[in-house]
Amino acid sequence: MYPSSSSTIVNTSTRLLRPNIIPHTPFRPVYSKPLIKATGQKRMFALSAHRRDQPKTFSNQDRLPRLPVPDLEKSLEGYLKSLGPVLEQTYGASALPNEIEKRKLFAKDFAAPGGLGRVLQERLKDLDHVSPNNWLNDTLWLGLAYHTWRAPLLVNSNWWLLFAPDPSDPAPPAQGTSVKEPEPNPQKAVSAGSIGGGGEWIESKNGKFDGSVDWEKVVRREWITEWQVRKAAWLARRFAEFRTKLLKEEILPDSSKAGPFDMHQYSRMFNLSRIPLPNSDAFSAIDNKATHITLMIDDYIYSIDIFSPPSIDGVPEPLSPSDTEQRFKAAVDDAKRRKDSGEKAEQIGILTADERDNWTKNREHLLLLSLNNRQTFNSISSSLIVLSLDPYTLPSIPSDDPLKLPSVDASVRNTASGIDGARNRWFDKAVSVMVETNGRAGIMGEHSPVDALIPSIVGEYVLASPVDQSQFTFGSGSSSAQGWKKLDWVVDEEIHKEIEGCKERNQKLIDDSDASQLWWNEYGAEWIKSVAKQSPDAYIQQALQLAWYKDQGYATATYETASTRMMLHGRTDVIRSLSSESRNFVKSMLDDQSDDAKRYSLLTDACKAHNHLTRQSSQGNGYDRHLMGLKVHLRGDESHPIFDDEVYAKSQEWKLSTSGLSAGGKFMGTGFGAAWPDGYGINYLAGPYLVKFGIESKFSCDKTSTQRFKHNIVQALRDMRRVCEAAADAGESKARL
Repeated sequence: MYPSSSSTIVNTSTRLLRPNIIPHTPFRPVYSKPLIKATGQKRMFALSAHRRDQPKTFSNQDRLPRLPVPDLEKSLEGYLKSLGPVLEQTYGASALPNEIEKRKLFAKDFAAPGGLGRVLQERLKDLDHVSPNNWLNDTLWLGLAYHTWRAPLLVNSNWWLLFAPDPSDPAPPAQGTSVKEPEPNPQKAVSAGSIGGGGEWIESKNGKFDGSVDWEKVVRREWITEWQVRKAAWLARRFAEFRTKLLKEEILPDSSKAGPFDMHQYSRMFNLSRIPLPNSDAFSAIDNKATHITLMIDDYIYSIDIFSPPSIDGVPEPLSPSDTEQRFKAAVDDAKRRKDSGEKAEQIGILTADERDNWTKNREHLLLLSLNNRQTFNSISSSLIVLSLDPYTLPSIPSDDPLKLPSVDASVRNTASGIDGARNRWFDKAVSVMVETNGRAGIMGEHSPVDALIPSIVGEYVLASPVDQSQFTFGSGSSSAQGWKKLDWVVDEEIHKEIEGCKERNQKLIDDSDASQLWWNEYGAEWIKSVAKQSPDAYIQQALQLAWYKDQGYATATYETASTRMMLHGRTDVIRSLSSESRNFVKSMLDDQSDDAKRYSLLTDACKAHNHLTRQSSQGNGYDRHLMGLKVHLRGDESHPIFDDEVYAKSQEWKLSTSGLSAGGKFMGTGFGAAWPDGYGINYLAGPYLVKFGIESKFSCDKTSTQRFKHNIVQALRDMRRVCEAAADAGESKARL
């Protein structure tokens, strides 16, 4: 079974300004992103065949080191070094020496014997001493980064991951000429320049880029299809299989060359929901023996048993795909009868996307209306996952943009939010899976219990086997009349009004979300390693720095997620991708007087600096979480210039918020919302021959454009290719001489 743990959430001081505590925007925090980047080659063993002699899933937990409290002087040294490009951007090159010296004096005073920094460091060590597993994640992180933040989860916090199609999936509908589904796992790159786009294309548009799509006007609604039900039943069965293997500890522990990884987050993926409460949310209790899944069918909600009762070892076994399909069909037929009879589904799920205090108020009102509502809430919270069957497939919308992937972008919209005010969704659930009528599917995740890498590993397990039609025969076990039940609501006029108001607010967030995928397949991770001779992740981060400057004309603080899973209950820290080295590289790329040899040398320096920052943060020696931990221990009237300094906040204005995930061969894309209203949220999947970028910004911001930024990334990657190939040619010429 899962290892037990105890944790508490410290009530953060209201005197602290959140933008100065954690990566944060004025209206939302920068949360830990879906990627987890760690030292060494990662090996995720969810797909490995079980062997009797293999280590149990949680067998390494006791040998994992604790997250260290970093050395104060080293954290300040790293922080000061990171400020160079921020100070230059803020004050100009001429004022840079004086501004750097001022911050050095702040740090010197902070760390002096008897200084406030020393006091805060000892308080943080005390917190570590009383934390059962991890000073950051036992006590601080959930509250600071997630549960006290009251903004809607829709787009702002929940992440999304698009499944590659099953071989039996019909093509999605399209307006105009049907577009062939792209291949998510190609075995070779395409020729240089062949995907089109780039700087010249941007110039040809004269600032006129595609706007948002009114999906309600272009979608064709239909009822749930037989294939959709079968695909959903297969996916549900695969998720159920994984939970059973997890509870039996038959999943081989994740590890890398550097050592084993923490597996705790796997235990927080299933049978769990976020519960809205005043001021700070909380988690529902995990029910490992729950045998049901929540099925949402056009807002009608059902509880479907997809496991048999717990066996002698207490672990429920999944039902056959055929039995699960029959129960799904019975629920779908019931929903159709209710719909045809004129019974309207109560769209309570819409309220889960609302501002958290509004949702808290409305949930409490529902609980007071009827005991039945409490039972429905509890059923949803304790279920394995939420699975949504949508009565449509969003169509592919044509575009003259050569980089546009219409079917993939349609999937982005449905997976990230759905349509019509976010109907048929439950945003509080740790994992939700949505399936359209043609079988197209994806995951949306609530971010606080688990970083998206873990569900993506489980997703790879789920997708490793396409739908096996031979397993869908009528079984001798359950009949269609058993194993499922309706989950009804008791509502009043006040709740109906709240739903309508919330639907309008949700739709504004959806309409403002400029989310799209860029597939770059002129080269991938293999070329970056073999020709460019760089770390793929570090290289991609330099490309994003260059693309940002091309797009915006200035440098910005940049967040990339580092994993601390090599430590017990570790989650994330920050890699500040905007470094002095990266800034020098970008300057050289934009300087006509610079030559490619110099540019390549600066690219190498920038990648090396990035790799060093990655190692430091992944080993628990990052300075962002450390400084946050120090700041939250200020008491009463305590303050210090290092935290009051405007540059401390400026250095955390993550207008470029980034994260990598995996090679992504089983996925069509991924994404999360931008951290700032005038920034970009970028999640990428770096495969051998294809890199998929999921990009989100806001249509309401006239400074950003996801479409434009995609073309700037393409131009940056082409420019960097030219530089790297010139360096490779020069190296070959020297070798011949």
